[in-house]
Amino acid sequence: MKAADSFSYALLAQLEHVKDNPLPPVHLWHPDNCRDIDMQIKEDGSWHYMDSPIDRASMVRLFAGILRRDEDEYFLVTPAEKCRIVVEDVPFQGVLLENSGSGRQQSLVITTNVGDRVNINESNPVEFSPSRRSDKLCLPYLPVRRGLKARLNRNVYYQLMDLVVEEMRDGSLWYGVWSEGYFSRLMKT
Repeated sequence: MKAADSFSYALLAQLEHVKDNPLPPVHLWHPDNCRDIDMQIKEDGSWHYMDSPIDRASMVRLFAGILRRDEDEYFLVTPAEKCRIVVEDVPFQGVLLENSGSGRQQSLVITTNVGDRVNINESNPVEFSPSRRSDKLCLPYLPVRRGLKARLNRNVYYQLMDLVVEEMRDGSLWYGVWSEGYFSRLMKT
């Protein structure tokens, strides 16, 4: 067995300890042992190890729980090891939109493909950023936790667009959505 393989098995063994717990404090862990592993999160949100998709949702959730972003790099972090992985765009996808209430009092909650629930509000506004493929195409993103973001999938994007209203802000007319008393500006008219 190669050293990289044994390293990967050691990481998997440590994941078992975090599966039923709240998110571990990966921001507090700074292990000396840092290596690259052949894991990738594709642009569509699918996770791959050694070019094979990880099909078990529970395994993806375990890995997502120990994911951390340091500057422009992504790592799976345990108290003993830090493994650099490749993320093509952002690690998560917004796959479900829940809407309660209406108008300025409505509350919008996005659920990600790994089960995170994020309230759209002043701390977590929807933002449009240029696509990696084209500067002319802007895609909707939402902060999830500690510098990690989700891109809203097409279905959620269209549901969100059904809730867009016009609002005058700073002397300009904006399109956006209200959630928890906060107006997320999406586009200036």
